[in-house]
Amino acid sequence: MASLRPLILSLTLALAAPLAWSAVGPPSTNVAWLAAAVDADVDRAFATARAQNKPVLLYWGATWCPPCNQLKATFFNRQDFAQASKSFVAVHVDGDRPGAQKLGTRFKVSGYPTVVLFNPAGAEITRLPGEVEPDRMMAVLQLGMAGGRPVGDVLADARAGKPLTPGEWRMLAFYSWDTDEQRLVPADQLPALLAQLALAAPAADPDTATRLWLKAVAASDEGKGLKADAALRERVQRVLADAAQSRRHADVLSNNATEIVRALSDEDSAERAPIVSAYSATLRRLEADTGLSRGDRITALIGRIQLARLGQPRDAVKVDVPAALLTEVKAHVARDDREITDGYERQAVITAAAYALGQVGLWDDSDALLKANLAKSHSPYYLMSQLGGNARKRGQNEQALKWYGEAFAKSEGPATRLQWGTSYLTALVDLAPQDSGRIEKTASQLIGEAGKDGGAFSGRSARALQRLGKKLVTWNADGKQAAALQRLQRQLDGVCAKVDSGERAACQGLLKPAAKAA
Repeated sequence: MASLRPLILSLTLALAAPLAWSAVGPPSTNVAWLAAAVDADVDRAFATARAQNKPVLLYWGATWCPPCNQLKATFFNRQDFAQASKSFVAVHVDGDRPGAQKLGTRFKVSGYPTVVLFNPAGAEITRLPGEVEPDRMMAVLQLGMAGGRPVGDVLADARAGKPLTPGEWRMLAFYSWDTDEQRLVPADQLPALLAQLALAAPAADPDTATRLWLKAVAASDEGKGLKADAALRERVQRVLADAAQSRRHADVLSNNATEIVRALSDEDSAERAPIVSAYSATLRRLEADTGLSRGDRITALIGRIQLARLGQPRDAVKVDVPAALLTEVKAHVARDDREITDGYERQAVITAAAYALGQVGLWDDSDALLKANLAKSHSPYYLMSQLGGNARKRGQNEQALKWYGEAFAKSEGPATRLQWGTSYLTALVDLAPQDSGRIEKTASQLIGEAGKDGGAFSGRSARALQRLGKKLVTWNADGKQAAALQRLQRQLDGVCAKVDSGERAACQGLLKPAAKAA
């Protein structure tokens, strides 16, 4: 392989140059969103909510995040949402506002997007399921606004066998367990809890029980939680065969296709083939449903692809899928690329489309789609990181480093820059560990940027820095990078001396294993 040094050095000026950061815009223009980045911003919003006796809707997201852009394209822009917003205080926390990651820690939100509804006193009523159809999400929001009790209290009563209202049962069924951050229940206990709730759900509302069962099965992949039996398989297959039911729960079925199939059947079992066949037919029907958003439809297509890949290595570059599926994927992606005019929808759907092309082995098509959309994206660095991932999977290390480097260079916002920069440094250590100068320079830049952001040692940013520290420890496993690690530690000591006392230990421990090895 040719030397990577000339390519890497060519990125030096781009990476070293300071970036002008675009101001974060509101999620929609039809709602009076209050921008929040620090505790005082949120405290003012809750003070307003108490004074006006209104709940607070907090949206936690990021400019680049595809699911966030899906919400902007399909939910936040709705007229009924705008009308409903007159009855709550809308707060927008973008994770890239300086210091905002501390708010993520305060409210225990991490994954983008997370939408939380609080009562005027600040108690959390529910987390909205951003992956469901907009009509369903709107219905859950309205339930919560209609005097809904805090979800923790509702769950405690349900577990104790106390009676709940039909609306409270629906709130539990449509609670966003995926963004719960283990607030209500540890992750390893979630499948059993969902099954317990499904058994207790009122017979008069079978839709609620069905959703809870599907969520329980999806959370039980790889031997976790529920053990499949004939009755459970039959229950799921009835949903797959029922067009109305499967559409009502399209988000669970599309997003968890392989998890549900693996939970219901062993790889070589007699049950596997019939389940896969029925499931694939259901996803094909959802993919063709023009009443669903383009984002939901391509998610169904990705579910079909993943079912077609069952039994093959998950990280396989060359895959064996039916030729007809390849043709369908190319046609579906081309149609979306041709028809989408909304920038938010494009960021959500085209990134998923590029992933779908790669999953069927059409890597050149995936690259071409991403490159053609760089100029159309408001966050091209996200697409660049996908191009880097495509190249790395195919062993094209020079191209991978080029794209990861450009993604870091063009990324905007403190939290995103730490995340993208850590990804670039990880690729450097993995693919060009001999380039100690470039690795140290990148690590030093990230430590310097962390020192300028008051939220760098909280939330997602803290986890990015932890990954950076671990990667540097690995790089110095043989002790040959001791001097570089010592220099980085001295720089970090200066940063840690200025951070809040509550986060100082996390800062000081970032490179301690590396410093000890040095």
